[in-house]
Amino acid sequence: MAHRLHTLKGHLGSSLALKPCSQSDKPEDVVIVSALRTPIGKAKRGSFKDTHGDELLAAVFKAVLDETKINPSELGDICVGNVQDPQSLLTVRLAQFYCGIPEDVPAYTTNRACSSGLVALANVAGNIRNGVYRIGLAGGVESMSTYDMGKNKNISLNPRVADLQKTLDLLLPMGITSENVAERFGISRQKQDEFALSSQTKALKAAEGGLFDAEIVPVTTKILDENGQEKILTVRKDDGIRATTIEGLSKLRPAFKENGSTTAGNSSQVSDGAAAVLMMTRDEAQRRKLPILGIFRSFAVKGCPPDVMGIGPAVAIPLALEKAGLTVQDIDVFEINEAFASQAVYCVEKLNIPANRVNPKGGAIALGHPLGCTGARQVATLLHELKRRGQRAYGVVSMCIGTGMGAAAVLEYPGST
Repeated sequence: MAHRLHTLKGHLGSSLALKPCSQSDKPEDVVIVSALRTPIGKAKRGSFKDTHGDELLAAVFKAVLDETKINPSELGDICVGNVQDPQSLLTVRLAQFYCGIPEDVPAYTTNRACSSGLVALANVAGNIRNGVYRIGLAGGVESMSTYDMGKNKNISLNPRVADLQKTLDLLLPMGITSENVAERFGISRQKQDEFALSSQTKALKAAEGGLFDAEIVPVTTKILDENGQEKILTVRKDDGIRATTIEGLSKLRPAFKENGSTTAGNSSQVSDGAAAVLMMTRDEAQRRKLPILGIFRSFAVKGCPPDVMGIGPAVAIPLALEKAGLTVQDIDVFEINEAFASQAVYCVEKLNIPANRVNPKGGAIALGHPLGCTGARQVATLLHELKRRGQRAYGVVSMCIGTGMGAAAVLEYPGST
């Protein structure tokens, strides 16, 4: 695709301002030199049901360091997205020690629900751009086998809250917000099932063609069989991808609401996984003679009504594109998280995105959605797909966020050199 000349304007997140610049590359550009992920396992019953998050995270930390030959002591900071782990910082510190990152390299975690992995990248990019350090490691991890989703029984409401309905909307189950999107915006069960079928079909074709191989780090782990016997296995493929038919999807019963349209088949899978992304300035990458996999061009987060939180990408993507000086037509690939088919369909239609540019290797309906990992996983999937195509190109990563928000980032693949 031929892209028009554009001006980078706006901010990479609230604290990451970009000066207006021309199409030419800048030494201070924040670039990605490695982006890798584990396979994604089915929570509770899949390949990683007995694997802790620190083990998954250590595998991808080690892989990006090995790929780039970076001395781990040179890392300025580590930021990891995570949603459910109450000891997430401990998990990250354990992971860094497992793979030889020294104790004097600091680390922290961030939680903005399903966007946490992408927010981790934005945080590291911001600190690099602001001169806090030159090299940073970002990523995401979620072991949904270890920590159940939505099981917090200790939520209490402030009896003096001014807007009780808005507060109640914040606590709606995600499946109900999917039903709200479908009803409010007329997204039929047929459209949702067709979108789900497309996700599975694309993912299956990509897996069979080896298109995920470049982004996946094989993980050797232990698993308990049905008899409680421990065995060692090496996981190389995603668990959730499966042959699917529209007939099979149409027979599934609504999962969240009687006579609803959201089912297990047109929703994302509950999953385990981790991803890591190594970032630095362009001149640092060039000094080290490291190939540039991607350029972090812009980032945006924007709120939306909590009861239809799934529309988040539809409000965040335009803002991220505006900051990058681009339009929908300039983007070659959109990686939009498929929390539910209802919201993904709505966002694609609302923004008039060509269907063939959306999740070309499938999305979370097929691959799974390990909450804190997903944003970083999408970046790995996007950049390796753009690299496979070989030409200079733009991509967008976006997702909806529980409580009513959307996040989006614009990335650029510089082309084969």
